[in-house]
Amino acid sequence: MSSAGQSTVPFTIPSVSGEVSDAVVKVLDSGWITTGPQTAAFEQEFADYLGAAHVVAVASCTTALELCLRALELPPGSAVLTPSLTFCGAINAILHAGHRPVLVDIDEDTLVPSAETVAAAAARVTPAAMIVQNQGGYPVDVAALTAAAGLDRTRVIEDAAHGPGAARGGKPVGSESFAACFSFYATKNMPIGEGGAIATSDEGLQEKVRAMRLHGMSKDSWKRYLPGGSWRYDVKQIGLKANMTDVQASIGRAQLAALPEWQRRRAEIVAAYDAAFRGLPGLALPQRNLDGIQHAWHLYQVRVQDRDAISAELEAAGVSTSVHFIPANQMTSYRDILGADECARVPVTDRVGEELLSLPLYPGLTSDGQDRVIAALTEALRARS
Repeated sequence: MSSAGQSTVPFTIPSVSGEVSDAVVKVLDSGWITTGPQTAAFEQEFADYLGAAHVVAVASCTTALELCLRALELPPGSAVLTPSLTFCGAINAILHAGHRPVLVDIDEDTLVPSAETVAAAAARVTPAAMIVQNQGGYPVDVAALTAAAGLDRTRVIEDAAHGPGAARGGKPVGSESFAACFSFYATKNMPIGEGGAIATSDEGLQEKVRAMRLHGMSKDSWKRYLPGGSWRYDVKQIGLKANMTDVQASIGRAQLAALPEWQRRRAEIVAAYDAAFRGLPGLALPQRNLDGIQHAWHLYQVRVQDRDAISAELEAAGVSTSVHFIPANQMTSYRDILGADECARVPVTDRVGEELLSLPLYPGLTSDGQDRVIAALTEALRARS
């Protein structure tokens, strides 16, 4: 599906490989539709793509984060550092794991915490762990933030929902991580619809989360019903129902094969945006300090004044946009849990959060569709200059 001939340029259209339909039919015909051989094959192929030692496929990135936090066996109510500009699922994972989120302000250029903002947050509490985020596809400097927090690497979990295709210093996001959590939601660079994965270099962690993704059972539940299977199993550690099915995994395998070409097309679209917008008054482009960095370009986020009005004008012109993300400290439930004082400690997030606007960026975006995006935003900004 493309944007050609449409009255509105959509904000996003999921990319679907031509191999998906056949792959799903084969799984349905096999009779094994829960976690099974396709899931194992997807885990190995995604690990090979990342250069990771282990991958455990799960139900979502949110459950991946929660499983990793539970696997750390932290004392209940432990302080867990997290970016303030993040998705609610990351905050919920901390809360569901029984811990306390501590918000970290961001750097306004990269949209991720800096060593300085992490150190400032860590000085207020004694953090037991930290979640770091590859916002928009920008590969965060995990080592620098880990040192700033005063934590061991085994207490740092990467929210890599936007990370597939990103690299820092030639090393793909997730390739050497203690724990990196990926998302395959419908809007992501490699969409399955739902699903997630944990990449880890740690044998012990992968064994824990592999068991915990299925209630903590010592034996896969479906295998109990197969010829020669045994009904006997044990639960040695409390887990979640968070496994990926073979139907999802078969989609993931087909999508993964197409991902390199989709990433190439994303970079092509970004280059065209850059060329058109560079020097346009009233517009700040995404981070361009990319020495040694390979951006995944999950999002093309610009900063503009009067953001909401400009977004409405683009929609009227037939161009849909979005905002990623509403800062966590502005959400009602989190304000009630964290308190007004804690939520006031992230002023850069509050300021930048009012200016961020995400433009259409997906492999099916045609040149004509992108031209419409460029023309609409340029007109809206020049009318204000």
